[in-house]
Amino acid sequence: MDDKPLLVLNTCPDRETAAALARALVEQRLAACVNVLPGIESVYRWQETIETDHEVLLLIKTRAAAYPRLEAELRRLHPYELPEIIAVSIDGGISEYLSWINNEVTTE
Repeated sequence: MDDKPLLVLNTCPDRETAAALARALVEQRLAACVNVLPGIESVYRWQETIETDHEVLLLIKTRAAAYPRLEAELRRLHPYELPEIIAVSIDGGISEYLSWINNEVTTE
């Protein structure tokens, strides 16, 4: 289970924040790769108001064993009061890529 790859989704308010978070996660070996996808529009309810914001989406490739540390670091660095942090199990993919994720992400 610890070697199970995960895809973590996280939205950021701007490209600078997203780039800084992506770099920090990879530098700390909490993520093997982070894709930074600009230009998303989010519509959501926050404190009883419907909000619309332009955000940047991070697609973070990690492993289950590193998730608690990754979540803690995102919470520490993220500017949002309640950041979106959603982990999705990766149930398939080419074995070489999944092994690469496993080798790049440390659990200590």
